[in-house]
Amino acid sequence: MGAEPARRPARREGAIDVFSHARLAELHPTGHHPERPERLAALLEAFPWQEGRAATEEEILRCHADEHVALVRRIEAPTWLDTDTPVSETTYEAALLAAGTAIEAAGRNGFALVRPPGHHASADRAMGFCLFNNVAIAARAAQAAGAERVAIVDFDVHHGNGTQDIFWDDDSVFFASLHEWPFYPGTGGPREQGETTLNVPMSAGSGDEQYLHAFDHTVAPAVTAFAPDLVLVSAGFDAHEDDPLADMKVTEAGFRVLARRCTSLAPRTAAVLEGGYNLETLTGLVGAALEGFG
Repeated sequence: MGAEPARRPARREGAIDVFSHARLAELHPTGHHPERPERLAALLEAFPWQEGRAATEEEILRCHADEHVALVRRIEAPTWLDTDTPVSETTYEAALLAAGTAIEAAGRNGFALVRPPGHHASADRAMGFCLFNNVAIAARAAQAAGAERVAIVDFDVHHGNGTQDIFWDDDSVFFASLHEWPFYPGTGGPREQGETTLNVPMSAGSGDEQYLHAFDHTVAPAVTAFAPDLVLVSAGFDAHEDDPLADMKVTEAGFRVLARRCTSLAPRTAAVLEGGYNLETLTGLVGAALEGFG
């Protein structure tokens, strides 16, 4: 347990445990970029949390190529890995903490509040604010600890292309994504399906009713048929009606119900924060999801 300010609120009844790290609100500064340390600072102020840990390189290498890990490790000055992904000399430390804290949450049925996010990162490429694929690394760690079948449900507004790529040929991990389409990163269209990959593209302007219908009629039956031991949720909140980076209309209540629905899909459920970029609404959305997961 990390040192916690006295003003931190008590754990709410029914909410799952939160895992994070104080350094995630300091490392990997990004200026005025939408994915910035203030996101974590607001969340750490709002919720009680247990301290996560840094992932080992061995844990990262279960999902990422040596060359990619070395590239992130070697960063010594502020630069950009692509047009969306700023990095600096503390990015590698932040990325290890994010991945390791996701592993801890997955192992203890919790919610990892971490940054940088991960679901766009493929085995050999950083992309879309993401360096290491936190949820994928957590899935591999869960399998190493005994979970044979893992399902990943991604309701971030952007398609989790990196997660899909990592597990495309792996029949032990099911990946399901609800996302705005056509939209960044351009993948996840209606014809992009696999044996253990389910993409559910959603039209711009979709809200609670459309999301819950898609979840109940498409995602839930497919994941249930896969019979996972563990469901990991890539919990992005940028499909919210007030998020600045997308065009969806999901409400706080909608995220609460989505989280609750995810818990019905397997004996164990854990979650990892992805997007959500309105600092005025993010804590309320995470709080609603915590209630749903609880």
